[in-house]
Amino acid sequence: MERLVSRQGVEKVEINEVVKDLYNSIPNENILIGEPMKDHTSFKIGGLADLFVAPTTIEALTYIVRLCEKKRIPYYIIGNGSNLLVDDEGFRGVIIQIYKNLSDIKVEGNFITAYSGALLAKIANSALEYELTGFEFAQGIPGTIGGALVMNAGAYGGEIKDVIISADVMDHKGNVMTLSKEELALGYRTSSIQTNDYIVLKAIIGLEPGKRDHIALTMRDLANRRRDKQPLEMPSAGSTFKRPEGYFAGKLIMDTGLQGYKIGGALVSEKHCGFVVSDGTATFKDVKELIETIQLKVKEKFGVSLHPEIKIISN
Repeated sequence: MERLVSRQGVEKVEINEVVKDLYNSIPNENILIGEPMKDHTSFKIGGLADLFVAPTTIEALTYIVRLCEKKRIPYYIIGNGSNLLVDDEGFRGVIIQIYKNLSDIKVEGNFITAYSGALLAKIANSALEYELTGFEFAQGIPGTIGGALVMNAGAYGGEIKDVIISADVMDHKGNVMTLSKEELALGYRTSSIQTNDYIVLKAIIGLEPGKRDHIALTMRDLANRRRDKQPLEMPSAGSTFKRPEGYFAGKLIMDTGLQGYKIGGALVSEKHCGFVVSDGTATFKDVKELIETIQLKVKEKFGVSLHPEIKIISN
């Protein structure tokens, strides 16, 4: 769920002009100058963003996007930063965060309407509260529904495409449209949202009536499995690589002999080789170099190309 306008650098005067315009339309406390991105990512890595904005309405989001496009200021839209690796040099431009402020959830019958910044875990808990089944698989995915739609997130046999009804999206001219499930073209870690560079505004999810005890039991079981198999205790951006067709990335990495392999403060998880994690001291350079090393060594040994699933933000 990102947009990067191609341009080299941003002059301080231009950022000041954007700040002045935003102060007239957005609560000032939602506009931060020189904000550390390490405070907004699960990797805990990232330098200062020139400008960090958290709009509270779709109208405000539209205004910010149009303003950045008009002034040709680079910008990037983020959720809760659970799949991001941000350069230690920071981001020269505007980071637009939709998490928290644009995260309302509404349940009507068997349908859940969730704004793009709503956490998957909160949507799953709402489904549990209203005794709706079908969303249990997403309870432990550490992201927002907006990001999940962009990449058709999935786990433990379930995918967003299994439950989505439609989504409202916006292009970068500010035009809003509703896409049906078919128009979303959800595939393995892809969608028409990603292909067309749309911004997710909200989604409608369709579930089935279920029994509270059974739904809760399934959610607890999946949570336990995640804790047992994934390095949740260490900073990371989740699963580092997409699954190559016919293989599992984690197994390829393990069979290459890279379990525990370390560069600086970044290492291949001992618990699950599909995760690159930080020991708490990793830099952007450490992680990026480790990712590239893994790709090279797996390619040399098995002839398989690994492609990152995490998003890398760097000017």
